[in-house]
Formats: sequence, structure tokens, C-alpha cells
Amino acid sequence: MKMISWNVNGLRAAVGKGFMDYFKSADADLFSVQETKLQEGQINIETEGYYRYWNYAEKKGYSGTAVFSKIKPVNVSYGLGIEEHDKEGRLITLEFENFYYVTSYVPNSQEKNARLEYRMKWEDDIRKYLCELDNKKPVVFCGDLNVAHEEIDLKNPKPNIGKAGFTYEERGKMSELLQSGFIDSFRYFYPDMTGVYSWWSYRFHAREHNAGWRIDYFLVSKRIAEKMTDAKVHTDIFGSDHCPIELDIEL
Repeated sequence: MKMISWNVNGLRAAVGKGFMDYFKSADADLFSVQETKLQEGQINIETEGYYRYWNYAEKKGYSGTAVFSKIKPVNVSYGLGIEEHDKEGRLITLEFENFYYVTSYVPNSQEKNARLEYRMKWEDDIRKYLCELDNKKPVVFCGDLNVAHEEIDLKNPKPNIGKAGFTYEERGKMSELLQSGFIDSFRYFYPDMTGVYSWWSYRFHAREHNAGWRIDYFLVSKRIAEKMTDAKVHTDIFGSDHCPIELDIEL
């Protein structure tokens, strides 16, 4: 199976920058997008051959996730079932016969870490949720997780220590999640690879200089690690401040 995840930073804007060309050429079995920034009825795109699932934020033009799947899931759920988390359209879970597929747009801790305390609550709740799923079936968890886990995952680690996305607290929560039975698919295949990022600031010509962060992930249950065949970061694809990531897995 080919799985793609992409924070499009506004799906309507991305469509104007070639999103549909990439969507069609990728021909993924499961294609997730985060930060759709739209409400129901605000976009009409041709995705023939795919079942479509949307989770919209209550706030207009903000957050939001979607999944396009060639395979009809057994069940679909939206959010974590926790009111404080479920107003922003950040999570979709597709249950298939042999596994769960979960996509998420994890809350950003924001400037001066104004939302870090809330982020910590989210991290604890999402980890509990994923572990509960993992007790039933293996899990594939993907999306913009808004954290560079290790120094190898961003171009300039030292000046960014303590900033949103690279706080000790966020990195520690990612470690806890991995220690709970999950694997970072990219590091599984490329443990020491440097210079591969999935997000670049729009400022200071960051993408031109490859001054990026790897904050988009496919995490999988450890027990299906051997079913993975590759993990890719498509740094050559434009249309957002993020690029798409891919997981190839035999499920």
C-alpha cells in the first residue's frame, strides 16, 4: 500500500498551486491532508475512485483534516471524543480489517509557547488513544506532528532549542509515544540521514537554503515494522510550506 500525508496549508490555495496534479500522479491508496482551512461546501475537487472523509474546525479558515481512501473502511471516527480537542478538526481515524489509519494535525505550541500547556494535554490524550487502538489492531499514525524529535531533524537545532516545535517538553512527548510501541518510519530506514526536512519557513528563503524541520511523520506499530518497504520525503514537491511524505507498507 502507498500512503501519502501532506500539510497543504490551505487546500484551496494548494489546488491553485498544482495539488491535483500531484494527487493524481501519486496514485496513493490513502492520501491524507492537514490544515485544510475550509468548511463543508467550500471546495469541489475531483477525486474519482476515492472515499472522502473531512473533519472541519469550528473556526473558519483554520486547521482541518481530510483523508482520501481507495479502500472503504470498516468504520470512521472524528476527533478523540474529548470536547476541548475536537473543535479544531484535527483528527480522523479510519478502521480497516487489519489496521487503524489515523491522521492528525497536532496543535502548534505557538509563539512564546503560549499553547504549550494545552499541547501537553493533547499529547497525553493522543498517546492514550493510539495505545488503546494498538491493543486491538496495528496502527499507522501520520500527519503534521509539529515537533522535530531530535537535533538531526532540523537544520539549526541550537538556536531553536526551547522554541515551539523543538521544546524539551514536545520532544519528550514524542519519545514517550515511540516508547509506547511505535516506530518513526523514516528513521527506521534512514537512521542517520541528515538534510531531509518536511517544512520550511516562508521567511529568509528557508526552502531555498534547505533550512528546514522534519515535523511530518508516519509512525507505525512496532509489530508491523517489517511490513514497511520504504519511507520517503518528497522535498521536490511544492505548493505548501510543507512537502508530502510517503509510507510504503504491505498490509
